[in-house]
Amino acid sequence: MHRDALVRWLDEFLKIRDFKDPSLNGLQVEGRPEVHRIGVAVDAAQVIFDKAAQAQVDFLITHHGLFWGQQFPLVGHHKKRLETLFSAGISLYTAHLPLDAHPEVGNNAVMARELGLVELEPFPHPKYGPIGFVGRFVQPRTLAEVEDQIGQLTGMQPLVHAAGMEEVRRVGVVSGGAAGDAGLAKALGCELYITGEPSHAHYHEPFELGLNVIYAGHYDSETFGVKALAARLEEEFGLPWVFVEHPTGL
Repeated sequence: MHRDALVRWLDEFLKIRDFKDPSLNGLQVEGRPEVHRIGVAVDAAQVIFDKAAQAQVDFLITHHGLFWGQQFPLVGHHKKRLETLFSAGISLYTAHLPLDAHPEVGNNAVMARELGLVELEPFPHPKYGPIGFVGRFVQPRTLAEVEDQIGQLTGMQPLVHAAGMEEVRRVGVVSGGAAGDAGLAKALGCELYITGEPSHAHYHEPFELGLNVIYAGHYDSETFGVKALAARLEEEFGLPWVFVEHPTGL
């Protein structure tokens, strides 16, 4: 498949131009014209690029890209990152908020469905718009049951702050660094809020609100989207793919 055709499909499917995002969503680095093998990863970093080159990836899709709205000189490790991509002929495509928000392959939609949540509705982030989801369990579940399921889905033990009811039904899901939105989750009627990483600045708020929070890990909560997108591309175009894994523990 030609690189440019794949980029056009991704741009449209993910609706990357609909988001006000500090990330430079879309094609960030142009590699070889023909795409035979896709790689997907959470982060754009040297270790990921090295592994992608070893796996003979032509087109790498990451959730976190290289460019975040600030200028920086292409020296040192920045230069080395780009040299690796150029020498291996790897294109780099990034989808940040578009891959959080997507109703089919987005981090939050996939995680919510995997957890068994139904009747999903948007979680209206005050700055970025509807990037998460709110849903409910068909039957109330204990916090311990949800904790165990998240651990099974991610392979990592989540951090649980039990501040509310032992059984929960209405749940908000916003992956990554959204600890500061616990108040909004409470206002939306959630009994449990699931996000990625904790924040010291927002540690006390859920306890004062009586809201349960499960921190599934920033990295671990954002592996869902890239994998689902890769599977969609394989289904659509027959392109084989590999998940380039490098957990951060955060």
